[in-house]
Amino acid sequence: MINLFLALDANTAEKAASSTEKLEFIDLALKGGWLMLPIFLLSVVAIYIFFERYSAITKASKIDANFMNRIKDYIHDGKLESAFALCQSFHNPAARMVEKGIQRIGRPLNDVSSAIENIGKLEIYKLEKGLPLLATVAGGAPMIGFLGTVIGMVKAFVEMANAGNNVNVSLLSEGIYVALVTTVAGLVVGIISYFAYNILVARVEKVVYRLEGTTTEFMDLLNEPAKR
Repeated sequence: MINLFLALDANTAEKAASSTEKLEFIDLALKGGWLMLPIFLLSVVAIYIFFERYSAITKASKIDANFMNRIKDYIHDGKLESAFALCQSFHNPAARMVEKGIQRIGRPLNDVSSAIENIGKLEIYKLEKGLPLLATVAGGAPMIGFLGTVIGMVKAFVEMANAGNNVNVSLLSEGIYVALVTTVAGLVVGIISYFAYNILVARVEKVVYRLEGTTTEFMDLLNEPAKR
């Protein structure tokens, strides 16, 4: 029975300590001042952009392995309408590029290639939507954090000057650690945003390589009759 009471007391103490830590964290964040609000908003923006772009880029990277084989068969058989309909059934950048190329069949190959490249640029621009803002968050959040720290340090030294001979170490240390809260928050948001940005850029580059491969394959397909 005594062991049971001891266990309950230990569990209660752990919960109380955990609750105290949470309260201290919230209080510490609030002590960071009004600059914690833009840092928090930037974190929300970064999270939204990352997951929204990650989903969009993942969908864009999904290309049916038999897509180009079916396009080749339709074009060799002269069934351009069927090839066009097949492109419209797929909602990805590669299909839209091939669709534009099919629309230009019969014109000089340079015109076909230019039309496909223009569509490709538009598709890449769509995929990169939001990435500049994410990069801005990665660079801007730490700067806002540093600004908050500088402002906090200025306030701390002003309080020290006003205190006169009553200055003590606790007054100085409290002002400094409160001032550093914004720097920590800004660096956390900035670092996470930086890694998120590079992850998205790497995935966009993979999609670009696939689009280039699809473009080359389609242009080779149009050159085949001329080689025979």
